[in-house]
Amino acid sequence: MAKADPADHIGRRFRLRELYILSAVVERGSMAKAAAHLAMSQPAVSEAIASLEATLKVRLLDRGPRGIEPTIYAQALLKRGTVVFDELSQGLRDIEYLADPATGEVRIGCPESLAAGFVPAMIDEFSRRHPQVTFDVIDTAIAALEFRELRERRIDLMLGRIPGDFADDEVAVDNLFDDRLFVVASTESRWARRRKIAPAELLSEPWILAPPSNVVRLLFIQAFRACGLEPPRATVTTNSMNVRMHLLASGRFLTFIAESLLRQNAKRWSLKALPVDLDTQQLTVAVATLRNRTLSPTARLFLEYIKAATC
Repeated sequence: MAKADPADHIGRRFRLRELYILSAVVERGSMAKAAAHLAMSQPAVSEAIASLEATLKVRLLDRGPRGIEPTIYAQALLKRGTVVFDELSQGLRDIEYLADPATGEVRIGCPESLAAGFVPAMIDEFSRRHPQVTFDVIDTAIAALEFRELRERRIDLMLGRIPGDFADDEVAVDNLFDDRLFVVASTESRWARRRKIAPAELLSEPWILAPPSNVVRLLFIQAFRACGLEPPRATVTTNSMNVRMHLLASGRFLTFIAESLLRQNAKRWSLKALPVDLDTQQLTVAVATLRNRTLSPTARLFLEYIKAATC
């Protein structure tokens, strides 16, 4: 007797709807919450889970102290299920794109420092050519190099300052440009009129700096120590570009930011790079994508555009 084909077994008995219901139950932690989210009755949700367990012949859910929790079998299934749902979504986007190449969506993850300068500049130029394309931009912390939102397929691509020696089997990284760092003040600042400034002169000034774990903050510290100086303390510590720009506009504060951010905001906020001799390394801005994931045509078009714009 010929051995049964696993694919045939899946095709006959495995339902995508049941996998989707399982995902909803695990995500929300209870069948009642999943039922409300899916606009289904709770018995219908329970029946779908039972049917899936009967098909796979394993237990998928356990009741834990914080509600329903997935078993190791459910975790293995949902890990692959994420890819299945993502590929189906990409297929629908491909169909939309083929029907009308000028439409589609691009989901971008980036830190606020790029969201306040480089990313909106790229979106603005791209949308002038493709006005029907929509964008979803979310704040992502790339410093830890976990790429969580990318691996979970919640975004198409992630932009950030990534070390040049980064390597990962799942994530592909393409360098876009090197970003220089500058000491910056308002054009109303008393320092804006100086032609040359020694780092030691700025030690007692009020500084706006990124949090201690931020790579720009670390480079700031290294630059002052390379001059034989202990770095100035932060009067204000924040990742918020909005807070930073408003404080700079007062004319009292100094900050340390990348050229791409300064370029897009210098005129709007009346900012100026100060002539301070600090030897700092440049930061490489890169774009990350998943290696074994096919981007939608629209996302691929945007990726090609930013690569061409920064080469």
